[in-house]
Amino acid sequence: MILRDTLDFLLYDWLDASALTARPRFAEHSRDTFDAVLDTCERIAREKYAPFNRLVDTEEPRAEPAADGSLRVVLPRATHEARAAYAESGMLAAAQDYEHGGMQLPYLVEAAANAFFSKASVSIGSSLLTVGNANLLMAHGTPLQQRVFAANEFNGRWAGTMCLSEPQAGSSLSDVATRAVLEDGSDPLGARYRLKGNKMWISSGEHEMTENIVHLVLAKIPGPDGKLAPGVKGISLFIVPKFLVDVAGPHPDPLPQAGEGGDGSAPLRVTLGPRNDVALAGLNHKLGWRGTINTLLNFGEGKFPVDGQAGAVGYLVGQPGDGLRCMFHMMNEARIAVGMAAVTLGLAGYEASLDYARTRTQGRPLRSSASAAGAAGKDASQPPVRLIEHADIRRMLLAQKATCEGALALLLYCARLVDEQHTGTPEAADEARLLLEVLTPIAKSWPSENALEANSLAIQIHGGYGYTRDFPVEQYWRDNRLNMIHEGTHGIQAIDLLGRKVRIEGGRGLTLLAARMQATIEKAQAHEGMHHDAAALAAALERIGQVTHAAWAGGDASEALANAVPYMQAFGHVVIAWIWLELALAAIATKSEAARAGLVGAKTYFYHYELPKIGAWLRVVENRDTTCAALPEEAF
Repeated sequence: MILRDTLDFLLYDWLDASALTARPRFAEHSRDTFDAVLDTCERIAREKYAPFNRLVDTEEPRAEPAADGSLRVVLPRATHEARAAYAESGMLAAAQDYEHGGMQLPYLVEAAANAFFSKASVSIGSSLLTVGNANLLMAHGTPLQQRVFAANEFNGRWAGTMCLSEPQAGSSLSDVATRAVLEDGSDPLGARYRLKGNKMWISSGEHEMTENIVHLVLAKIPGPDGKLAPGVKGISLFIVPKFLVDVAGPHPDPLPQAGEGGDGSAPLRVTLGPRNDVALAGLNHKLGWRGTINTLLNFGEGKFPVDGQAGAVGYLVGQPGDGLRCMFHMMNEARIAVGMAAVTLGLAGYEASLDYARTRTQGRPLRSSASAAGAAGKDASQPPVRLIEHADIRRMLLAQKATCEGALALLLYCARLVDEQHTGTPEAADEARLLLEVLTPIAKSWPSENALEANSLAIQIHGGYGYTRDFPVEQYWRDNRLNMIHEGTHGIQAIDLLGRKVRIEGGRGLTLLAARMQATIEKAQAHEGMHHDAAALAAALERIGQVTHAAWAGGDASEALANAVPYMQAFGHVVIAWIWLELALAAIATKSEAARAGLVGAKTYFYHYELPKIGAWLRVVENRDTTCAALPEEAF
């Protein structure tokens, strides 16, 4: 119940989710409907996900030959059932318009509800890539692409992926070599291209859980000379379905109607056609997330020729050369989801280690006074005590609580900004947009790094037992280790933050964030007992401003960004310190003295043990220290 109680406090006592129902888009909702969604998702996660988390870790997806000569992926039955339960809940279309079969839920509530699934079994997943894929098409696809592909993803019949990386091009998308050649510019589904290339690390790239898989693929359109342009020029985005579709012709086994269009047009008859030229080349075997299918896909190798020729059929999304802009719509959602996955895995470890510490007896209490030799020792006359009675165990528990609950609050704050961006006044929407620009790198990377450390502490509290597969905490650590890599590594997010996000529009986003922090500082100064924390946050905020300026004072990007990661670590700590001050103020206003003790205690821990760390991180940024960058290769 820790997660549910925490979500209730964050949603209603702090972020005032109920106030969103005053907006036209959410007018048919109330706290009762929000709670009903949370109840449903909590139940499905408890019944269909959590009991099988270890099963999918030990029975990994495997590839077997299929009758048509391809490879098919075999998964435990529990994975199919969990995915079906999620689709039946309506959560795939939670934020969509009623007319598209959605619930018009605030993103804040959707994000909170999905936390139950990632905590119960992040490895089984909750189809978030499918949602992101469909949302991208709703933003950038044609009306027909939306009604054919997005609609069938929202209703659960089809799944979606995003295909960016290649064997030779991970985060460096300018090195993408998949090529797309125009075949038919007048196809109703969009300009039709033939794609050839390879995509690596594609989650859910092949399976039999749905009738079709909609791949969103980045590829380059060659120039008039037939060559691919260097860099990101020419990178475009394509819909490449596993099975081709027919939206007009008769078919003996048509899919259910995809739904009416937003313009009131009649439902479409969408039928599956022949297999597209997309083939599974193999599975990647990972340290964690073992229940998630991760694939190497070959596009256009001729395994399944279409109309007698090799080349996977793809339909252009948006304009030629506009692929990265379109894809980043999906990637930003994915980055917030990665942060949420990291947080919930951290919370799972915290709950497990808290339960263990409360029940496991180990060691004896220290004597109340030092011995004659001057050393404090254990009092052998006393019976063993529970682990939680040791000060160091409490330190590790508080570290987990402060990290994970603080990061969860940040992610839900970002989700609230998404709702503000889409449904607020023009001025509020613009502010939310800029705040999200600054906060998204933090929301992805700070939880990924620090919740992983929380999982390590959960293992430590279990002692030797924590390092065995007989207890769940080692799996939480393995699963969480991927999140520092997922959707842009820690270093890439740091460069994005210091190199671009805090500087865009003349630093206006950073100014807005600082103003919100300053408002919290002023509120805290009015509360007895919070003066010291308010002063500490004010000093930290001032240092962030000074160091941001100092990093760029030399005008050399290589110097400024050499220590981007320490900058982001410090920036993230300041943001979480601000969040904790906000939560403490909310707890004082809404919680009983007993109930707010944990929140205030976690806040105090963060200010005493964590916030002081920013000095060392910011020092190397301010001095533009080149120790790492300047060391010659042969010295390593």
